[in-house]
Amino acid sequence: MLTSNKGPAFETPGAEGGTLSEIERDAEDCTRCDLYRDATHMVFGEGPSKADIVFVGEQPGDKEDLAARPFVGPAGKLLDKCLEEAGIDRDRCYVTNAVKHFKFTPRGKRRIHSKPNAGEVRACSWWLAAELRLLKPSLVVSLGATALYSLLGRQAKVTRDRGQILSTPSGVPVLVTIHPSALLRSRDRADAEMNRARFVDDLRRIGGFLK
Repeated sequence: MLTSNKGPAFETPGAEGGTLSEIERDAEDCTRCDLYRDATHMVFGEGPSKADIVFVGEQPGDKEDLAARPFVGPAGKLLDKCLEEAGIDRDRCYVTNAVKHFKFTPRGKRRIHSKPNAGEVRACSWWLAAELRLLKPSLVVSLGATALYSLLGRQAKVTRDRGQILSTPSGVPVLVTIHPSALLRSRDRADAEMNRARFVDDLRRIGGFLK
């Protein structure tokens, strides 16, 4: 396992609180970065408090921002299908994001996703660190580059480390893979099918960490 000592989410135990519900209530009023100004909701993680597996994505999308729930848009639905193909029960997993507010650029009536910057990721790692501290998962699944940066810093790279299980400074295993939204952007059908099959193969590695 590659071990990083530069993971922003592990530089601190994060927000104080003894339960996820307490942390979520505190996060509702978060002003640690400016993204709260334009977002509709703060979108906290969701799932069982004793989850063995934690999925970390980038940030809420448009549908998640409106629903105040993570992974309920097109990428979330695709993740559900791929987990089913991999034989993983999503109900046993906790899903969250590195950044809890939707960052976007207005374009007419649409809100176009905009990638969070490093400062925004570091600010929000306060909440992610608290989630992970309380959950104590057997495995964290990093979905995409922003999630990986939030967990392991700049040392880890999705393109190089995809499919590998790395380790946080505190010893938590991290499975590196892409965000399911990347599959939705595939234009070539053959490439899309190949990339989806590889993603499902990545997810199959989760089975060994379920208790």
